This record gives sequence, structure tokens and C-alpha cells, in this order.
Amino acid sequence: MKVLPLVVCIVLFILGLLGTVLPVLPGAILIYGGMLVYGIMTGFKNLTLYFFLIQALILIIIFLVDFIASVIGTRHFGGSKQAILGALIGTILGIFIMPPIGIFIGPFLGAVVAELILEKQLQEAIRVGIGTLIGMLGGTLLKLFMEIIMIIYFFIQVY
Repeated sequence: MKVLPLVVCIVLFILGLLGTVLPVLPGAILIYGGMLVYGIMTGFKNLTLYFFLIQALILIIIFLVDFIASVIGTRHFGGSKQAILGALIGTILGIFIMPPIGIFIGPFLGAVVAELILEKQLQEAIRVGIGTLIGMLGGTLLKLFMEIIMIIYFFIQVY
């Protein structure tokens, strides 16, 4: 077994896991990329097309988790469709205006502002914003779990 491909791969895995918590880095993409780089560097010796298709499916699910978790959190705490849209807009703005904390503040503020525009009470709007945050945090934990599964599956295939 070659050491350099494994070291490069592990570095990308670590950056990917950090990127899931600190959204400046594209977490799951770095993890998938680490596997791909390892495959390229080793001539795809132990990694098959089936392996990469399974990992790609998990990657797609991870992307969906972000959106779905936020929607579930917002809806569970009584948020409207407008609050969901506000959280999405807030997420996008937050990433660009205040990285990395904007990923958390943006959706919260977006949901709250949307609810206030609909003339909801401030306390209710804040509750919806907190629901959005809870959904996002739950989604982050789920993404970390799925990424760890991806990494474990990688090592099972390699060894």
C-alpha cells in the first residue's frame, strides 16, 4: 500500500469533516474528492465503480439533508412557507456577508424577518427562527454521521 495517497486522502477527509461544521469548506465534496484522488493515485486498485456510485448517492443525500432538515425545523416550530424561503435567502446571504457564522445567523434572521413581514408576533417569529436553527444543527449532525459512514466504507474497501 502506498502511503502518499492515503495521507492525501486522510487530509481531505479531515478538511471535509471540518467543512461540515465550518461551512467555509465543502465538507462532503472534499470527502468524496479524497476518495477519488486516492483512486486516481492508486489506479483504482481497490475502489470500483459500484463503490463510487454508492458514495455519490450518499453525497446527494447529504446535500438534500441540508435543505430538508431546515424545512422540518422551521415547519415543526410553526413556520410558514415564506419563513422557509426567508431561511434559504438568509443562508445564502449569511455565507457571503458573514462567513462562517453567517451560515447560522443568516437562516435564523431570514426566517424571523419573513415571519415579521407576515405580521406574526416577534416572540412567534423568534421561535420559528430557533426552529430553523435546530433543524440545521440536526441536519449537521446527520451529515457528520453520513460522512463518517462514507469514510468507514472507504477504509473497508481499501483494506
